[in-house]
Amino acid sequence: MINIKLTVNGEVFEDTVTERMLLVDYLRDQLTLTGTHVGCTYEGVCGACTVHLDGEAVKSCLLLAAQADGHEITTVEGLANGGPLSALQQSFSDEHGLQCGFCTPGILMNMSEFLTLNPDPTDDEIRHGLIGNLCRCTGYVQIVKAVRNAARAMRETS
Repeated sequence: MINIKLTVNGEVFEDTVTERMLLVDYLRDQLTLTGTHVGCTYEGVCGACTVHLDGEAVKSCLLLAAQADGHEITTVEGLANGGPLSALQQSFSDEHGLQCGFCTPGILMNMSEFLTLNPDPTDDEIRHGLIGNLCRCTGYVQIVKAVRNAARAMRETS
């Protein structure tokens, strides 16, 4: 067993975890933050488990909880910082950028970092940024549109 201390969505947590506990399991099972999904059975290929580790999008099924010790994690539940939906979340709602919604939390987390790094992306850049996220329901058209419109809204408010 290992003692860890980390900040998740602005709240500090101190817990004891097994050496082999994955970050995604810690978030879901111990903190009950179930917006972070497991879609590919811990292989790191679907992106549904994407969270931010110190502001960087990472796949939480490929990290041990112990590796997050001392770091700051943001999950999809923390994306809006307790306020209204973020511009990206609102755009996904407005543009119907989801269907079943299973992949959506991971896409939101990935694209929120992407838009921080590239506030005025082309559609091709958005598609390239989505490579690590699999959606089995859509053809990505509405997702790309939602990201494009969120980027515009974010530029207009900054």
